[in-house]
Amino acid sequence: VQLQASGGGLVQAGGSLRLSCAASGRTSSISAMGWFRQAPGKERELVGRILRGGINTYYADSVKGRFNISRDKSRNTAFLQMNNLQPEDTAVYYCAARFVGATDFAAWGQGTLVTVSS
Repeated sequence: VQLQASGGGLVQAGGSLRLSCAASGRTSSISAMGWFRQAPGKERELVGRILRGGINTYYADSVKGRFNISRDKSRNTAFLQMNNLQPEDTAVYYCAARFVGATDFAAWGQGTLVTVSS
């Protein structure tokens, strides 16, 4: 499975961005799609994930109520809608895939930079 993330950029505080993650290859083996981020000097953290059915989602407390994950199964694409962005959301965002029977995310996209100015 290959993942291609896109949609990052520069936005002012309070603004919105939508990230996309297109999956190709053996997409039928994907059980969940996740979004992670890594800010300068910090460890990578899970932002949220969505299960294959497209309904069951999880969000980190820091983004709950502001970010929304969705999935277009017909296009094998996952989205991360980010609203009311704040400077602390500045990070490189990565999409990842977890496979059926696995507990960890094993396939990773290349990362897309999100910068939020105050």
